[in-house]
Amino acid sequence: MLHLEHLAKAYGDRFVLRDVTASFAPGSVSLLAGNNGAGKSTLLRIVAGLSRPTSGQLRFGEPEPATAYLGHATFVYPGLSALENLTFWNGVHELRHSREELMALLEHVGLGAYAHERAGVFSRGMAQRLNLARVLMLRADLLLLDEPGTGLDAASLALLRQEIRAARDRGACVLIVSHDLPGDAPLADRVLRLERGRLQAADAATVPSAGQEEKPC
Repeated sequence: MLHLEHLAKAYGDRFVLRDVTASFAPGSVSLLAGNNGAGKSTLLRIVAGLSRPTSGQLRFGEPEPATAYLGHATFVYPGLSALENLTFWNGVHELRHSREELMALLEHVGLGAYAHERAGVFSRGMAQRLNLARVLMLRADLLLLDEPGTGLDAASLALLRQEIRAARDRGACVLIVSHDLPGDAPLADRVLRLERGRLQAADAATVPSAGQEEKPC
């Protein structure tokens, strides 16, 4: 579904990514690990088309997969209600979800009671749940999730992981950057570690256990 070939990204003289080559298949979950500043978010932004590589190529399968990106920014419009936000994205992506279907999606992520409240008053966790609803609405073939559990409570985090499994089961390709490696590693078919801008396979034993954290750069 996705192939990266000798991908590199530099900001001035500083290379964040160097010679990244990897393939990602349908029906798989890949977890991207690495220290803070290792280039994980940069890699996802390049795949999402939000940033251009300095060199190298991205190749997608045929037909090109529909892509959904969940990043640090929630893409939530604060002046619109939760329902209005989903209605807006429904139109942008030329989808045909009915109002009832959008309401059901809000119920699914625990926001049914807040459907008509302005998103600008939402907590970080509520905004992230609305962002998750936007991503689920797309039923994309390629899911790019950058620390998707940020701000989520235990119930919402369980829902997120359930949806990741469901996406894989329906044949989607999922790439996750995680701040909770012990919790998210069991979801993954493989763990890829970025070190000094280079991508390499990581043995499960290298994933920090509960209570441990990766050391920042």
